[in-house]
Amino acid sequence: MSILRAIPAVSNAPEKGLQRFPKTSRLLKHADFQAVYRQGRKHFSGNVTAFYRESGQATGPRVGFAVGKVLGGAVERNRIKRRMRAVVRRHLSELSRPLDVVLHPKKSVLHLKFVQLDAEVAKVLAAVEKGKGR
Repeated sequence: MSILRAIPAVSNAPEKGLQRFPKTSRLLKHADFQAVYRQGRKHFSGNVTAFYRESGQATGPRVGFAVGKVLGGAVERNRIKRRMRAVVRRHLSELSRPLDVVLHPKKSVLHLKFVQLDAEVAKVLAAVEKGKGR
């Protein structure tokens, strides 16, 4: 007697309302991060520090995350990165200029409510868009 199980169909199409964080919107190379640190400006917030500069590319904004070992073990760092990616994904369309942005979260990001983190990153990205910072 065999038991047949129905396997749900898996679709590669994005769900309605699902926002993407494509590879073209990410800072991936070490040299790009270094260029932002050397030539960019800083914006400080309570739980996130943003380093940013005008990008020479016309493809739109690119965002990277720097989550060091100081912030905890691999599980905690990955959780921080997942939360930051989810928030940035929601607000990426608000950046209209071609900017390179590196976000440095603090350990407190782990314990913030998602709504608070969302509001703070939205403020940081709005300030970066306006060019505020040191």
